[in-house]
Amino acid sequence: MLVPAMSDLVITSPANQRLKGLVTLRRRRVRESSGTTLLEGLEETALALDAGVVPRALFHCPELMLDPTAGAALVERARRTGAEVVELGRTAFEKVAYREGPDGILARVPSPGLALADVDLPDDALVLLCEGVEKPGNLGAMLRTADAAGVALVISADPVTDWGNPNVIRSSKGTVFSVPVASASTDEAWTWLTERGVAVVATTPDTDVDHTDADLTGPVAVAVGSEKYGLSDAALARARYRVRIPMVGQANSLNVATSAAIVVYEAVRQRRAA
Repeated sequence: MLVPAMSDLVITSPANQRLKGLVTLRRRRVRESSGTTLLEGLEETALALDAGVVPRALFHCPELMLDPTAGAALVERARRTGAEVVELGRTAFEKVAYREGPDGILARVPSPGLALADVDLPDDALVLLCEGVEKPGNLGAMLRTADAAGVALVISADPVTDWGNPNVIRSSKGTVFSVPVASASTDEAWTWLTERGVAVVATTPDTDVDHTDADLTGPVAVAVGSEKYGLSDAALARARYRVRIPMVGQANSLNVATSAAIVVYEAVRQRRAA
């Protein structure tokens, strides 16, 4: 005898208490205490599912789906993971959506991030170390570079924001779930890398060594600093190498995500040529 499938819970009121709870996940304190965050967007959610993320709940609004067929398929895929599936009316969905032009997919998922002690690096690991980076958009852009370049780990040292920040997730296009990420103090990160034989290559304009002249073929961590101040003096003092990106214009620095991408891809180029 076939048992009829249970219908999804349907919420149409934007004043629903459960939706108010979702909105609170925009606050870091709530994300950290609950261990969960918000993931919005069909493409981002699909990538997270590909990476093995199991949503606690998936919220969908058929009226807002740009591609109803793909949206429905994603809903069913999330359902098969055991996630609770909830349908929202348009007004209710727009209440919890955190970006303009929502596409009708939103999930509550475990916050991304590993403890350094739980990370197992490959012998020739390429790591990206971000010290004090403030803007979620820059962290997200660096994650997209890390995903494309095959970076083994991204460490946020002395983090200003958390990996579960919805704007980090959005700007990373969901790659925060496909790339191993961790947070630590600068001292903890350097100690951990040193113990594993990973050479830290610091990016700074205050050196005569171009990034193309450094050997980036072994286990290496490319280190970049905050948007305003760059790497701290303590970080620069502990780095094995200091490299610069040649510049001929009037500005003395590049966007931190751009700098990270240039040096990371130089490491990729050297490794392919080796």
